[in-house]
Formats: sequence, C-alpha cells, structure tokens
Amino acid sequence: MIRPVDSDLGAYFTELARLQQILFYRELGFSLRDIKHALEHESERIHVLTKQQQLLLQRKAQLDQMLRTIADTIAAERKGKTMDKHEMFKGLNKQQWQETLKEQKEYLENRYGYEMDTDHIDAEKLNEAAAESERFMHELAEAYAGGLRFDDAHVQHLIGRHVGFLNERVAPTDAASFKASARFFMEDDFHRSVLEGMHVGLSCYLYAAAVKYAETA
Repeated sequence: MIRPVDSDLGAYFTELARLQQILFYRELGFSLRDIKHALEHESERIHVLTKQQQLLLQRKAQLDQMLRTIADTIAAERKGKTMDKHEMFKGLNKQQWQETLKEQKEYLENRYGYEMDTDHIDAEKLNEAAAESERFMHELAEAYAGGLRFDDAHVQHLIGRHVGFLNERVAPTDAASFKASARFFMEDDFHRSVLEGMHVGLSCYLYAAAVKYAETA
C-alpha cells in the first residue's frame, strides 16, 4: 500500500512543479500558447528555472529603469520643468516603443513615403540606443550652451564616441553618413524641432560639428 501512495505524492509534486512553471510564465506575460510551447521544449526543470530567473532579472532591470525615469519626471515637474522627450525612451517594451514611434512613423510615411518597420522592434536594443542618444545630445547641448566652438576638441570627441557606438551597436556608420544624418536633422521640420526643443540652435551646431568631423576623420 505504501508504493501507490508514494506514486501519488510524486505525481502531485510533479503537477505542483508544472503549475509553478506556468505561473512564472504567466507573470512574465506569456500567452497560454507560448507557455505550452515552452513547457513542451524544456523538459529539464533546472533549465526551465534558470531561464525564468534570467527573464525575471531582465524584467526587474526594466522596471528599475522605468522607476528611475518616473522619479526623474516627478523631480522635473516639481521644478516646473518639462521632461526631455529623449528621457522618456528608457525602459520601454515593444508595445511602448511602437506607441512612442507612432507619430514619427506617420510623419516619415506621409512626408517621404518611407515606412518605418515597427513590427520587428528589438526593445532592448532601442533602449540602449536611446540612452546613448540622450547622453550624446545632452552633452552636446551642454557644450553649446557653455560656449564651445563646433570644432572644439571636446565636441569632436563627443561625436567620435557617438559614431563609434552607432557603428558598433546600431548600424554601419562613418563620418560621411553621420554628416548626412546631421544635415537631415537640421533641414527636416520634425527632427529639427526635437533638437531645437533641447536648445535653440542645436541642430545647426550639430551639423557644423559633423561637417568638421567628416573633414578630419
């Protein structure tokens, strides 16, 4: 009589373990279909738990970043300042990025007939690129406000570091292509307004600095 009882307990704990896995995946936002697929292709419990741990740590990092962004926004509002648009690009998921890029996507399509692909967004990559762009533009704006010339060594260093990041982590970028992008940002109404919103004259300053960088690269 003992063996059947042990067998029943074993089956019971197996079901509890399976329920735990399902609840983990549900907490991470997986659909029932995706959960079924995950469980069918991950038979080893330790492997499942390790993967779930990694996913939860990624979620934690995203939530921590969003909390920091909210805190910065609250602090800015209390000081009567408007949160810079680029600072809102921290810790967004795919759906949030699609919503954030909706206006720009419609503008590019209506103005230039260019259709931005937002169906295959890599949220982690975009968050990283947005954080870098925010850092670069704020440091450039500080240099401009501080009276540094566009050909100052510090300004040129900022551009070189940014171009290096873009080339390594985003898309192939050299001095000539960055210069072309800077010119587009200066001449296009939508993108110029973003830069001018950070500091009046910043779009022209960026282009002048990019031209100098292209000449010496």
